[in-house]
Amino acid sequence: MSINKQNYAFVRNKLLKKEEIALLDVREEDPHAQEHPLFAANFPLSRIEVDALSKLPRKDVPIVTLDDGQGDAQLAAERLSALGYVDVAVFDGGVKAWKAAGGEVFKDVNVPSKSFGEFVESKRHTPSLSAQEVKKLIDDKEDVVVVDVRRFDEYQTMSIPTGISVPGAELVLRVPELAPNPKTKIIVNCAGRTRSIIGTQSLINAGIPNEVNALRNGTIGWTLAGQELDKGQSRKFKEVSESTALEAADRARSVADQAGVKRVKLADIEQWKSQTGRTTYFFDTRTPEEYEAGHLPGFRSTPGGQLVQETEMVAPVRGARIVLSDPSGVRANMPASWLAQMAWDVYVIDDIKASDLTEKGTWIAPLPTAPKIETVDAKTAAGWLQNDKDTIFVDLSTHANYAKGHIPGSWFALRSQFSKALEQLPKASRYVLTSTTGELALFAAPEIQTLTKSEVYVLSGGNKTWIDAGFDIEKGPTHLASPPLDRYKRPYEGTSVDPAAMQAYLDWEFGLVKQLGKDGTHHFWVL
Repeated sequence: MSINKQNYAFVRNKLLKKEEIALLDVREEDPHAQEHPLFAANFPLSRIEVDALSKLPRKDVPIVTLDDGQGDAQLAAERLSALGYVDVAVFDGGVKAWKAAGGEVFKDVNVPSKSFGEFVESKRHTPSLSAQEVKKLIDDKEDVVVVDVRRFDEYQTMSIPTGISVPGAELVLRVPELAPNPKTKIIVNCAGRTRSIIGTQSLINAGIPNEVNALRNGTIGWTLAGQELDKGQSRKFKEVSESTALEAADRARSVADQAGVKRVKLADIEQWKSQTGRTTYFFDTRTPEEYEAGHLPGFRSTPGGQLVQETEMVAPVRGARIVLSDPSGVRANMPASWLAQMAWDVYVIDDIKASDLTEKGTWIAPLPTAPKIETVDAKTAAGWLQNDKDTIFVDLSTHANYAKGHIPGSWFALRSQFSKALEQLPKASRYVLTSTTGELALFAAPEIQTLTKSEVYVLSGGNKTWIDAGFDIEKGPTHLASPPLDRYKRPYEGTSVDPAAMQAYLDWEFGLVKQLGKDGTHHFWVL
């Protein structure tokens, strides 16, 4: 298939003019995290059919696929074209050519958001306290409240002693009742730096009367100071009174107005759903529980703190329009104020009523029509597993999900590395492909069928139906036919991270503002 090539000047020009472009790094997450352009969103070749329709809602958006020269970008471009995208090009020469043309490259993941956090601190001198200072406040029983702004599952893994889980977008709404006395000191923490800087500055911008400080360097700083973290905590924010909610709404609206956030009526967004001429993302920024109880049709659950932290993961089209929904206003207006400062074209819906929240349940990604493939149900597959030594199960889930639990004896393989994985897999006359819920296996099956002379089946409904049927699972990374390249090990994750890696991560964050200056395409500004 003939696909156009594009270069550094084209991409840079789009970014400088704030025109829409999806610069997609189609490598797995680990190689992506080693080095990539600032606004290159990670969009793995393995998952293109599963992610495309939700993340690239407009079929004529300009797309440029990027790799490190090994051919994945061409394959990804062909797959996107086959899905109906009409303006797809390959970045000629990959990351090496980007660097050769003078382009800056960045390490790690969620770099636009992390570099923006450092940019905010450099401009506003966001106040912070060291781990030792915060520990002394807690040990001395001072009047202090510690709020942890990460996802609840991250908080449960490890947290600051006494810390309460209050994910970022909830702060302005919840803190007034967690610390009703204006003399109470508030400490905001995350794992590293970004979310605590943004959270602290959110409370300051909203005019909360308390003294607010970030915990400098988060749980990493706490660990490097030789201080013990709590594990397995479940302290969470509570619901607030109507008067608190109304005051918080006024504060958040004022900050959003200062940041130039645009307002829109519910009726006016209908035409944007057709996705013609402009990419529009529709996000519900409340808690997942509130979303599931009822939300606007067509909106994706994306809690506001994580949206600011991981924007490119759900909105890879730089220059697109973003619409946020929260009937209370606070969880839309505070994230919107930050997205506006990150140079997004962002709108908040002003007239949502409870009766408009007609869709219930979790968000379901739109998918293209699945290919026609031989499938097998869980009961039959279990019989094969038990009685047929010539059937091998291959799990295409993420490595993390595979390690959490998989069909006994099944092999982990990355779709993008499958030709190499075949060299590691036992020879078999029949392969059964599975994945977490089955879709990924369905889309991967045709190309895997071309790589092997064996029969290929897909487990209908994937690992979920296996578990739902009550069959045994095996845990741990037991049979790896591919290296776990799909997940970059963050230096702030988990409880057994090398201190040198933590320090290196902090040093990297401190250098981001200088890198932003060299790159020159960000358009960030600060209130």
